[in-house]
Amino acid sequence: MRVYTRTGDKGLTSLIGGERVPKFDSRVEAYGSVDELSAQSAMMRDMLAREGGEYAGAAAQLADVLTELMTVAALFAVGRGGEDKLAPMGPEPAARLEAWMDEMDASLKPITKFTIPGGHPVVSQAHICRTVCRRAERAALRAAEEHPMDRGALIYLNRLSDYFYLLGRLLSEKKEIEENLWIP
Repeated sequence: MRVYTRTGDKGLTSLIGGERVPKFDSRVEAYGSVDELSAQSAMMRDMLAREGGEYAGAAAQLADVLTELMTVAALFAVGRGGEDKLAPMGPEPAARLEAWMDEMDASLKPITKFTIPGGHPVVSQAHICRTVCRRAERAALRAAEEHPMDRGALIYLNRLSDYFYLLGRLLSEKKEIEENLWIP
């Protein structure tokens, strides 16, 4: 099978179900942003896997996140005729993120200021994932104003950005990096 099809040369692409839309359609923007988030999340997982040891658990969580992000992207790519092709995303993936976040949060000291990203490449990568996730969520919400979008997938993206924020904080602690808090 060839990678190129030439069917998009005129600026159109197909959604699940066969609907042809411009490549700037809000649904394409939404699932494209999720695809970018997947790539950034894979980089984060690879960084943590390379560290090994106490970081293996977070790397395993991110492997699950990558699978779920593929589901989110696919759900955002559903067009006319594809409504029955994919099962909706239930509440379980978001609940799993919440459980992971509760565990992380319980081990972190409370803060009352915003965190300024940085201190170590893996901490910065967590914040890159957080911000790309927020952008993907905004794109998905814009698309949801025009088209039916899976509610569970929208909720998942909202939780996932919070997960990356807490993961960045946890990694700062594990790496013994003092959090840089914004003090206006």
